[in-house]
Amino acid sequence: SWGDDLPKAISALRHRGPDDSGKWSGAHVGLGHTRLSILDLSGRGHQPMVSHDGRWVMVFNGEVYNFAGIRRELEPLGHRFEGTGDSEVILAAFEQWGREAVRRFIGMFALALWDKQEQTLTLIRDRLGVKPLYYGWNGTTLWFGSELKALRAFKSWQPEVDRNGLSDYFRFRYINAPRTIYKHVSKLLPGH
Repeated sequence: SWGDDLPKAISALRHRGPDDSGKWSGAHVGLGHTRLSILDLSGRGHQPMVSHDGRWVMVFNGEVYNFAGIRRELEPLGHRFEGTGDSEVILAAFEQWGREAVRRFIGMFALALWDKQEQTLTLIRDRLGVKPLYYGWNGTTLWFGSELKALRAFKSWQPEVDRNGLSDYFRFRYINAPRTIYKHVSKLLPGH
């Protein structure tokens, strides 16, 4: 099952965030994260992070530069913060404004947001596409990660080289998004 493979996927990305790691799972979803502590060096920045109201669960990679301004907007609306980083502010913004909150974020980021109430997963990538986000779908299971090696950790995923992606690589020395080197795996486009 994917639950057995999630720790392996997290471990495959350990080099991206050696300071902390965590996982969260619900009935049909599992989120994992490795963390490089930059803004909030305390344990309060641990991810996956659950919103104060318990509705949203998030894994986040990157930085929202204007989080302090958003935090100042949210505090008079009743939101309280324990840490000093942007992750907690991002979740509070989703609590307050729903998915429209992302329109307020200025920065470089990729995030996955599980809505427990609606039972939906939303993948979001910054407008310029600075932070990568890959996702694969086999008809029954969706995998995602900031690197393809996270997807390879899942036994149920059977990677198959996409000949068009391979051709692009040899022709242009890169693979144009949303295509990747694998069939049924895409790179989320910037601003999506």
